[in-house]
Amino acid sequence: MVDLQMSMAHLELTVERLDEVITRQDQHIHTLQRQLQLVYKQVESQRTDDGIAPFDVVADKPPHY
Repeated sequence: MVDLQMSMAHLELTVERLDEVITRQDQHIHTLQRQLQLVYKQVESQRTDDGIAPFDVVADKPPHY
């Protein structure tokens, strides 16, 4: 019975640690998404400021494809 309780306590601790890791990863993902959105906005604003047309995969395909 004691072994079962120790195993249960160990599993509960493991679940708590995994929950903390998931929470931190979720925060990092949200931070990275916000940073990526800022980068996209900067790239788009530079394209319009410089008069460069957006990249079109079909129109800009090299002739050898």
